Amino acid sequence: MNARHLRAHEARLNITWQGQNADLPDPVPFDATDRQLKQWAAEAIAHGSVPGIRNHGRLNVRDFVVDRFPANNQTPYARIFIRPKTPFG
Repeated sequence: MNARHLRAHEARLNITWQGQNADLPDPVPFDATDRQLKQWAAEAIAHGSVPGIRNHGRLNVRDFVVDRFPANNQTPYARIFIRPKTPFG
């Protein structure tokens, strides 16, 4: 599905893991809980279903940060980012 054709309540989920970064192929609900998003991300990476991120088996994303960005003029669809905490954040 093209990100520009997401429904109003959907978002593209982007995951950063061990220097790799990619979008989950399927959209997610923008109002999903952080816990749900982290669970979906962990399962997708564990199963090797995130193009651009190598399968890492079971992983722990519990302490990862979830950032949400609604659609705007520059990006006409909502985005959610899951990433490790950084020393600067």
